[in-house]
Amino acid sequence: MNKKMTSGEIAKKAGVSQKAVRLYDEKGLLKPSDYSEGNYRLYDKAALQVLEKIVALKQIGFSLEEIRDNLVQGDASNVEEALRIQLKNMEEKKYRIEKVIAAINRSFDRKTKELDWDDVAEMIKSISLDQSADERHWDALKHTSQEEDWYVKIFRSFDLNPGMKILDLGCGYAKLWRNNRDDIPENTRIFAYDIHGSWADDFAKYLTDNKEKFPDGVDISLTFDDLEEESSWKKISKNKGYDLIIAHYINYELKDSETFVERVSKVLGKGGVFSFNAEAVSGWHYFYKEMLKKAGVNTTFIDEMINEEQAEQDACDEMLRKYFKRVDLITIENTWHFTEAEELFDRMCSRYNGQQKFLNDNRKKILKVFEDVICRDGEITYTYGSLFRRCTK
Repeated sequence: MNKKMTSGEIAKKAGVSQKAVRLYDEKGLLKPSDYSEGNYRLYDKAALQVLEKIVALKQIGFSLEEIRDNLVQGDASNVEEALRIQLKNMEEKKYRIEKVIAAINRSFDRKTKELDWDDVAEMIKSISLDQSADERHWDALKHTSQEEDWYVKIFRSFDLNPGMKILDLGCGYAKLWRNNRDDIPENTRIFAYDIHGSWADDFAKYLTDNKEKFPDGVDISLTFDDLEEESSWKKISKNKGYDLIIAHYINYELKDSETFVERVSKVLGKGGVFSFNAEAVSGWHYFYKEMLKKAGVNTTFIDEMINEEQAEQDACDEMLRKYFKRVDLITIENTWHFTEAEELFDRMCSRYNGQQKFLNDNRKKILKVFEDVICRDGEITYTYGSLFRRCTK
């Protein structure tokens, strides 16, 4: 194909509009190889190949800026890396879309009146919370894979006995029961509650598929209900006198934590235990504070966050003592492992969102501290303790 093509001809061969060809020219992606006597743009075979490449890359989600900066003007060695980055970006988009779909369906499932814009605001909050929970979950799996299973540690901390009646509020994926299935004491009855559109949907299938694999007499029932609604608590109250009530990783999804706690106190049996993890000072502050001090970086902002979180923790404990005679604080520990300084730095920036400029200004000093430890020890480890309240009436 030695014949030069007009913009209309090359557009037709590539299956795009002439307007698209002009846009790609303006963006610096596709340049004419020549001009006619009338100053019309002309294109050759090489230009057609570039145009076909642009069309293909747009189909798999690359922006025109990404195509211009990294691909059309780059060499072939960049392609695999660019595709891997694009795959990750598309997977993240897919993940966000799936979360939005689940949140909308959840709103329809919970609808008791005509939906309004306040419901949309709640939907957005729900999506954000779901994404945060998922990110924390996968992050923990990645960095604690060398340790004993987290949910085995939590399970053992309960010291369960045969025949107990347990209420699991916001059970989610229910790793507490999946990962300890064979160790659940005989004749234990577990009443699990959560909402549709959460990980509990998968737990429902798991229960159906594994009903015969639990120890003798173990019975787990899963109810889909909104724990903010009084009607849900009427169902829960039918079996009141629970020996153990578990409400883990649910507090940030509650609109009214105190009403929730008050309702829990009314259905907990005499001598029973309510296990709750809510506001607490994050141990990560002390880890990052130590690292920043080694780098010679001011840590005042971390001290301020510690003080804020301590006030929230104290307020939570004061609220719990209104409904329970005894509130014991226990810590369950897990060791995190890091081998990449950049990743650890990015985690720190995410935790201290308002301090990103300050941290980036000190990036080299902080990275050097991380890299020195990794070079010396092969990794950075930090034993992190999660705070649980164990409340009794």
